[in-house]
Amino acid sequence: MNGPIAIITGASSGFGLLTALELARSGFQVIATMRNTSKSLELLKKAKILNLESRINVHELDVTSETSITNLQLLLEKTGRVDVLVNNAGYAGAGFVEEITMDEYRKQFETNVFGVIAVTKAVLPLMRRQGQGKIINVSSISGKMAFPGLSPYVASKHAIEGWSESLRLEMKPFGIDVVLIEPGSYKTNIWSTGKQITELSLQSKSPYYKYMRKIEDYIQAEEGHYGDPQEVAKKVVKIAMDKNPTLRFPIGSGVNFTLWIKNQIPWKQWEKIVLKKLKIGK
Repeated sequence: MNGPIAIITGASSGFGLLTALELARSGFQVIATMRNTSKSLELLKKAKILNLESRINVHELDVTSETSITNLQLLLEKTGRVDVLVNNAGYAGAGFVEEITMDEYRKQFETNVFGVIAVTKAVLPLMRRQGQGKIINVSSISGKMAFPGLSPYVASKHAIEGWSESLRLEMKPFGIDVVLIEPGSYKTNIWSTGKQITELSLQSKSPYYKYMRKIEDYIQAEEGHYGDPQEVAKKVVKIAMDKNPTLRFPIGSGVNFTLWIKNQIPWKQWEKIVLKKLKIGK
């Protein structure tokens, strides 16, 4: 492959698809991975329109499968190098803690946490031998602040935040930068087809049903204010080309201000603000 090589997970839609195109447009040879390669049609169609077909290489990858990770390692042995890894694959698990099964929690962590770790471990030996590389983990504002009804997703993103801090400190002496990008709310399918709500919380007999409906109503009411995901894709490419990026990049309308407020006020005041927004009260 000619030019720097970037691997991106979850490239069939959303941030992943747009980032793959932006990386290719910026001169990268992109290994666009996804669990189901039959879903690559939109990516390849857009790549053709932009005359980027020669820079997009689709590869099947299930981040939760050891066999699939091994196949990725074999591919990397052939390419001989990796300059950028974008850990983007993930989904949002939702529901109330009492009603979420342990299996649902485990599935959330298998993709959003252990999948990220497994893919990263596959590229680390190459990057370490190269003496350079960038690992960009797509986190979320949810990795810095919680929200009711989204505990599996929130917990997984908090885990990625802490893990990324440790990994950055480990890899900095080897010339490898680890970066977190923390998007707020954007128009991607993670809040539609990508969100998986436990069935119990959607049933009218659930003690949390009315609360769940208020959360759903709030999310739907806010959809008109969601950002353009292209903004995140462009930011990822900018980070990929930055010679000395910092650890965290919050992005999205109001994200920095919201994080600042949360860190300045007492918790009791913060929870009142959140519950008031959701119209939840005794």
